[in-house]
Amino acid sequence: MRQPRILVVDSAGPAGLPYAKLVARLQPLELRVESSLEKALGSLSRDSWDLGIVTARSGPTADVLYGAVKKADPQLPMVVIDPHASVDTARACMQAGAGDYLDVKRVETDLEDALERLLRNSRRIAAEELLRRTVERSYSFDDFLGESPPMQKVYSIIDRVAASSVDVLVTGETGTGKELVARSLHRRSRRASGPFVPVDCGAIPDALLESELFGHERGAFTGADSRRMGLVEFADSGTLFLDEVGELPLPLQAKLLRVLQERRIRRVGARQENAVDVRVVAATSRDIDTMVEGGEFRRDLFYRINVVRIDMPPLRTRGDDIGLLAEAFANRAIQEMGKAAGGLSSDAYQVLRSYHWPGNVRELQNVVRRAVAMTRSHVAGVEDLPDEVVAAAGRNGADGNAVGFFAQRAEQVARFERQYLTDLLTRHSGDVSAAAREARLPRGTLYRLMKGHALDAPAFRKDPKA
Repeated sequence: MRQPRILVVDSAGPAGLPYAKLVARLQPLELRVESSLEKALGSLSRDSWDLGIVTARSGPTADVLYGAVKKADPQLPMVVIDPHASVDTARACMQAGAGDYLDVKRVETDLEDALERLLRNSRRIAAEELLRRTVERSYSFDDFLGESPPMQKVYSIIDRVAASSVDVLVTGETGTGKELVARSLHRRSRRASGPFVPVDCGAIPDALLESELFGHERGAFTGADSRRMGLVEFADSGTLFLDEVGELPLPLQAKLLRVLQERRIRRVGARQENAVDVRVVAATSRDIDTMVEGGEFRRDLFYRINVVRIDMPPLRTRGDDIGLLAEAFANRAIQEMGKAAGGLSSDAYQVLRSYHWPGNVRELQNVVRRAVAMTRSHVAGVEDLPDEVVAAAGRNGADGNAVGFFAQRAEQVARFERQYLTDLLTRHSGDVSAAAREARLPRGTLYRLMKGHALDAPAFRKDPKA
């Protein structure tokens, strides 16, 4: 972890007070003592500091000296040490925002505690500010659910590599649970007590991406009116999850590569570099191998993040996991909505099994939640599922992509439905209202069935000239 940097302003120089001895007891710190206000202001303009100590001796009073330093860096937490301590000066400094005000006689006993408290508070404020900018998506489930062979392979890789600090690349279609893999790796690692920082590389504008990742110093660019810690630096001692890493522009890929190789970052506008200890888990839903071959993604960065690769299987290849997930989502939705529904009907499960799921687990969750919300029965049925899901599932069943009792039943039902609807619409010359009355079906249901079988009412209307 990067050592905190403390700037001391004391006209007596390093020998004025036993600063080094005091901070050494606290923890290893980088300390610089400037003997004049002018030199201190120069250091503030050139470098980044985590804490300041202002000692007033001859010359400006403590409140004036503090005010000058604060004007140069309004965010810098400071301890004011005054050999001529007074209540009025203490009040002026504290009201102006000083972290603490100490009589020089209390330095030996109180300075160490003041430094520790201000550094801890500074880290907390930085973390809270960063987390306000980091919007974490909600999750479909708290842990993996599934017993299919493709998922068993995923579990095995996670078990083997989680304890190490190697970087990991997670690939797979959107909605397959790539972030869930990253969180599982973090929870099972020695970094579990550190931060988990997710970054959606495709959601941050290119112009802001470098500042968001690496942070910036005050005045680094127009609008940078304060110092800001970057996401990479905040992930120090933890895990950085780069979601949709394939969306990074090429210039930023080069800068990220250097960070991953050196494990050091430089804030925008800063002169010095800061060391970071971070594990990177990158993810993409794009064909990154093709991107590398086409020059859209740096080959050297690809090799750097592709130390271990986990390919998330699409939901359509996970077999009975679809039923397990659907049941879990249905039970959760029932509890959240306070409904008395008893889950999904067997026919609804069959439709879900036959659907292709281009949106994978995320789409399945949304479909199940909709069915539970829409149903008026004890169980959610086919009529509560979206029309496009039912129609696509019927086509998949008719194509013979699924096997077994339910698939054969679905195929027979699909044939019956199409033949029945064709005969019905033919008899009524495409009059949907008349056809619905004969079939004793609501018009909406009849339209949904027609849509599922690609039947168009005008095609059944007789030509009056015939």
